[in-house]
Amino acid sequence: MALREIGIEVRVIAPAARNLAAREELNGIHVERFRYAPRSMETLAYTGNMAQDVAGSLGAKLALTSFVGSELLRAAWERRSFRPDVIHAHWWFPSGVVGMSLSALSTKPLVTTLHGTDLRLAKKVKASRAIFTSVMRRSSAITTVSNWLAAEALSLVSGLDVDVAPMPVATEKFEPHGDHHENRFLFAGRLNEQKGLDHLLRAFAAMRRVAMLDVVGEGHKEAELKLLASQLGISDRVVWHGQLKQPDLVKKYQAATAVIVPSVDEGLGLVAAEALLCETPVIAFRSGGLTDVIEHERTGFLVTPGDTPELAAALDDVLDAPDTASETAREGRRVTLQKFSPENAAARYRDIYMKAIGKRAP
Repeated sequence: MALREIGIEVRVIAPAARNLAAREELNGIHVERFRYAPRSMETLAYTGNMAQDVAGSLGAKLALTSFVGSELLRAAWERRSFRPDVIHAHWWFPSGVVGMSLSALSTKPLVTTLHGTDLRLAKKVKASRAIFTSVMRRSSAITTVSNWLAAEALSLVSGLDVDVAPMPVATEKFEPHGDHHENRFLFAGRLNEQKGLDHLLRAFAAMRRVAMLDVVGEGHKEAELKLLASQLGISDRVVWHGQLKQPDLVKKYQAATAVIVPSVDEGLGLVAAEALLCETPVIAFRSGGLTDVIEHERTGFLVTPGDTPELAAALDDVLDAPDTASETAREGRRVTLQKFSPENAAARYRDIYMKAIGKRAP
């Protein structure tokens, strides 16, 4: 919507999924969703688990092949009527591969944005490196959502011209509301290795002070993490909420004593940004793009990744000095509003699009 307000028309091509319309207008943006499998198998998108699903299932591998072909066909069809000046692919795979082909067919510049999970794929799967390099080399502009991701991309393909352009947050949906709990922390994220809830559970058990922990999210490690909480003797102080709709998650942000983000190699860390917009203190691992969101002891608190005693001490410190924690949260909201507003992101991408068009001009 912010792009439309500065005169840039957008059409979105996205994968289908259960309970999503085939086409719709979202805040004035036309969205077309392509089918790529029977409904029961259209489960690759919107979960954050595409790589794991494809690695563990032949059916998912077949669905992914269809996904790429269907996206290319739909995008090529829409290009004929929409006639874009720029093709913008989010994630180098699969959309960047589709965008590369479409750019070659149309001679329009390709802008590719890396978000984190896609870059981890390029790092872990050596067979994907050649394709990743091709997408990077054929992109007229490359953006990442954090400085850490830019450095990671350059470690794989040297000489790239990478722009750091943080993802926008719907700032109007996240705002302070009333008082915070005195001793109730919040974790929100996928229940997998990368999000690091196991580190938080161990730190929670090691705290000097007694507190409660709300866990929002789902994932393949859920049973294992619940068992860990039981083994640590903290099951009666951990509440598992499963996945919540955004309005309910916002209420959790607004009420929490602090939001804990113990992720490693996080592309950016939108949970941290959303919590700060609610003026809630944030404790996070000093890892990945989280250092772009949190400035230690100014807008939040950073601890060494995987250091359980340090994380436990940070949790205790927030309870011991609530005024200090609240002060960082207020500053965090002010800084986050500046860095992650849709208006700022739109202005940044307008410049990136013009740069890409200039590179492809005859």
